Amino acid sequence: MSRYGFYEYESMAEKKEKAARKLTTYQRKHPGAQPILIKGTKIANSFWGKAWCDHLKHYADYDNRIDRGRSYIKNGFVFDLTIEKGLIDGVVCGSGSKLYQVEIEIDPTTDQQLVQQIGGHIESLEALANGQFPKKLTETFLTSDNGLFPNLNEINLSCNCPDWAHMCKHVSAILYAVGAKLDLDPLLLFELRGIDTTALIKKSVEEKMTTLLENAHTATSSRIIEDDAIIDLFDL
Repeated sequence: MSRYGFYEYESMAEKKEKAARKLTTYQRKHPGAQPILIKGTKIANSFWGKAWCDHLKHYADYDNRIDRGRSYIKNGFVFDLTIEKGLIDGVVCGSGSKLYQVEIEIDPTTDQQLVQQIGGHIESLEALANGQFPKKLTETFLTSDNGLFPNLNEINLSCNCPDWAHMCKHVSAILYAVGAKLDLDPLLLFELRGIDTTALIKKSVEEKMTTLLENAHTATSSRIIEDDAIIDLFDL
């Protein structure tokens, strides 16, 4: 602010540089901080990261606000982001360099049908993380009803900034930052929704083993019949 009480204009480059200096100070005080730093023009590049960011566009009730956080994350204003079951915590640097605390509560999924649909189709955690699974399963994940991505009625947004809006630009920045975070660890999405990925893989393995055993039994039975037929043929 100038000595006349007016705010002095700052270019985005100046704001970005100021945020970078403040981030260095923040990290000294919080060595475990997990900032989100974007390289390039895209917020997310992985299957899960892009799917998360695309899903945010469905929050039509906040259509005029959800995109306000994109510049914040692209310019390094997200200083910290952690994800655990049902909770996203973040720290965002405001345009005036003040830090704001964001908390987003997300209901863990209780739809066992989703878990049942996933089971039996995942080869490994690596395949799951890389988005390598049948197309029909992709549609299951991305469906707007009872899918893996939360609807607005499953989310509670909170920020300690003075903005009266339910979804301020700091909340929006954190929501987009989650997409970038999923590039680094896609399985965090399953943890957020309360889905045990280890159990999913175990279920897939068990179902495949059951199928293999059934096929082996069928093949053995057929072979026995064939052998009996040969015995009858040669009157042995």
